Amino acid sequence: MQPTRPVVVPYTYAEYAALPSDGRRWEVIDGDFEVTPAPAPRHQTVSRRLQFELMKQLEETGVASVFDAPIDVILSDTDVLQPDLAILRTERLHFVTERGIEGPPDIVVEILSPSSRVMDRRVKPRTYARYAVPEYWIVDGELGQVEIHRLGAEGFALEMRYDRASTLMTSSFPEVKVDLSHVFRL
Repeated sequence: MQPTRPVVVPYTYAEYAALPSDGRRWEVIDGDFEVTPAPAPRHQTVSRRLQFELMKQLEETGVASVFDAPIDVILSDTDVLQPDLAILRTERLHFVTERGIEGPPDIVVEILSPSSRVMDRRVKPRTYARYAVPEYWIVDGELGQVEIHRLGAEGFALEMRYDRASTLMTSSFPEVKVDLSHVFRL
């Protein structure tokens, strides 16, 4: 007689949506629950400043909308993530529903925290690539760096790395020019 393996049933959006509000940041990746503690003040400051710059250049001109965490990016019934920032072109705003963003954003931004570093560098890029998110930014507030990764045939590849003295630009939105000295100032 062969030993039986336990059947692993993936968690779904419905189970995720039924979680009690406990102040933690829950996500479902490949049907597994993932939780991270609230971000540190430095993380939040960098996120807020970057969002402000992007909103001035994209939202105020009607090009795109910028969403900040917590917002559900529902990629499938078993993949629900909460990026720090998500950018959607105006013509793709039909993905925004009462539940969250139901489909791949044009750009996803993750800001590294000690508790999220492995997820943001290894796990989440694979998930975002699987659902054809075209561009993935990794922001390191401690080092004052932004990496822009572009989706290709083999997943995400580093396209450009900017430091705190640079002006961030992206080919996805040529109008964007973010002076990172403002984003990473102490």
